[in-house]
Amino acid sequence: MDIPLRCAIVIPAYNHGTRLRGVVEKCLRLRLPVIVVNDGSTDSTPDILASLSGVTVIHHERNQGKGASLLTGFAAALQFADWAITIDADGQHDPEDILSLISLIRAVPEGQRPLVIGKRVGMGNGNVPWTSRWGRRFANFWVWTSCGRWLSDAQSGFRVYPLPETLRLGTRARRYQFEVEVLVLAVWRGIPIIEAPVHAIYGPREERVSHFRPWLDFWRNTKTFARLVATRILIPSRLRK
Repeated sequence: MDIPLRCAIVIPAYNHGTRLRGVVEKCLRLRLPVIVVNDGSTDSTPDILASLSGVTVIHHERNQGKGASLLTGFAAALQFADWAITIDADGQHDPEDILSLISLIRAVPEGQRPLVIGKRVGMGNGNVPWTSRWGRRFANFWVWTSCGRWLSDAQSGFRVYPLPETLRLGTRARRYQFEVEVLVLAVWRGIPIIEAPVHAIYGPREERVSHFRPWLDFWRNTKTFARLVATRILIPSRLRK
């Protein structure tokens, strides 16, 4: 296993107790620093994290949202890493794919610091919820509308972010919308974006852990994209950069 970059794995967690242990243990096998941000969980998540060794754990006293958790993890990772690898706590990603995402960074021309998206394959599987399939198409279209760049999986939470460039983007969204806003701002600022296939693991409905609320999050997404599209229309590109 050859990991030539200073990387840290950041895992945002909110009431993922039934899945979290397996995800963290698989990430630890890669021998990279692992940071878990407990975003105000009210289930067994704090107890599970307390039982794990070799993990940096940060607690939010109350739930602040996935974007806020990622930013907390990025700030912590910045102390010893140049890249933050994000992976969801619900077990839908295979941590082994981290190696292929990192290998892409090695292949880019010297001096480039891209943002890498793990493009989920197998999204047509019968276990994949309709909200995930529909949400991906919705996000892809509006990211394209906001910045002119078409991406295949703008909703994927399996990514490699360049630090500290990501922290300097000035994202305003603090919940799920962070993950689409950060892509639009990265395109505006000239940060290269690369997509690479990764496995998507969706178990039976009764085994899945999701906090996505279709109508509320659809409304939040709409507000975020309306702001981004208006910014693209009203503010010249040289000022957006």
